Amino acid sequence: MYNCRKCPGFCCSYPLIALDKRDVERLARHHGLGFEAARRKFTKAVWGRKYVMRQKADTHFGKICRFFDIKKRCCTIYHARPGVCRSYPGDGRCGYYDFLSFERRAQDDPKWVATTDHK
Repeated sequence: MYNCRKCPGFCCSYPLIALDKRDVERLARHHGLGFEAARRKFTKAVWGRKYVMRQKADTHFGKICRFFDIKKRCCTIYHARPGVCRSYPGDGRCGYYDFLSFERRAQDDPKWVATTDHK
């Protein structure tokens, strides 16, 4: 299987983390904001989507979810995370984690970060 706590946050670096209205409402409640304030602060409209998670710079993947702690490599809003994050990876396996685990064994480094190019 996989262990998200041993992953550097690859899925959090996807260029499109699509949200729905319910996700924005959950983020608003979590941060004590109204819906419109949360929408403006946490999302943007791109690629035909009304709500897409804003990102910030990341040394490993270029950009990552704005709520990802880049020092501790973990989610800072785990209990309020969007539905897409709650359902990841969907089938019980994470291909990136399989790849990461293999590379960490091959590199003989349990903290090695396998990066990929999202371009």
